[in-house]
Amino acid sequence: MECGDREKRLRYITIFFLMLGIALGLLALNICIGSVYIPLEKVAACFFGTDSGSNVQGIVMQIRFPRALAAMILGGALALAGYLLQTFFRNPIAGPFILGISSGSKLVVALVMIVFMRSAIQVTSGTMIAAAFIGALLSMGFVLLMGKRVAGEASLVISGIMIGYICSAITDFVVTFANDADIVNLHNWSKGSFSGISWNHVGGMTFVVAAAYIGTVLISKPIGAYQLGEVYAHNLGVNIGWLRVALVLLSSLLGACVVAYAGPVSFVGVAVPHIAKRLFQTTKPLIMIPACFLGGGIFCLFCDLLARTVSAPTEFSISTVTAVFGAPAVIRIMLEKKAQRG
Repeated sequence: MECGDREKRLRYITIFFLMLGIALGLLALNICIGSVYIPLEKVAACFFGTDSGSNVQGIVMQIRFPRALAAMILGGALALAGYLLQTFFRNPIAGPFILGISSGSKLVVALVMIVFMRSAIQVTSGTMIAAAFIGALLSMGFVLLMGKRVAGEASLVISGIMIGYICSAITDFVVTFANDADIVNLHNWSKGSFSGISWNHVGGMTFVVAAAYIGTVLISKPIGAYQLGEVYAHNLGVNIGWLRVALVLLSSLLGACVVAYAGPVSFVGVAVPHIAKRLFQTTKPLIMIPACFLGGGIFCLFCDLLARTVSAPTEFSISTVTAVFGAPAVIRIMLEKKAQRG
């Protein structure tokens, strides 16, 4: 038994180190590759403060590096939000985008941005996150209400998709008929993009995501018990009501942070937890929480690299690329569930 546990721990550590190496490699590629190729030695010179040219310094430290960090942080947040929602709904295809939570956040953020811009009020990161969080909670509320009225996991997912479509339609209508010239950027944001990320944004998202991550780790033991059934968790002394509230709040906060800074990003929250479970062959929260976060960062770094380089200088929205890789994963999950039932 001890030998088996030792082998598992060694396997977990090996996979985590491999994932960390891949993440660092993709981080370097995202900084080096772009409309202007910057050799790795020049990138290193920027970090160590040696003279590498003012243009190179600006591109690396003010544009590419904060964007790459944002992709990693927000990708991890989105995957972790998906894991929490899948735990809450006991549904492997539950995620912020699928359930319409991202679309609800997008709608409220768009409305707040338009009102603030027309009033010549500066839109701060805190305001964006608060607006996205309110939108996420509203969408989650509608999904939960629909969940009480419809039977079956498929019906719940369809309800979430319909809520997402309604929110997206309203957002597109508002953005299309907005008159402010400044709202041109809002259209790009509404499609999903990591462009335009500054160090102030990185600082804000790091604080919010780190707080949510720590909160998730603190309730990892109740989550593990909840995964084995509500009766089992209740017998262990877990307060089911408070745990469900915590799952809703943490997943909404993580999803809201992503939408506030990058707009809606599709399928990451569904595909990455599924891949992590397959890779580690476990559902233990203390393994899945860091695995999902690191996996989401890798996934978004890879997709953002493709979005910037495949048809440069034209840039795809991040959701376009994540859908190419994430949608097949969702289809596979649904087919596997059907096969298990059959």
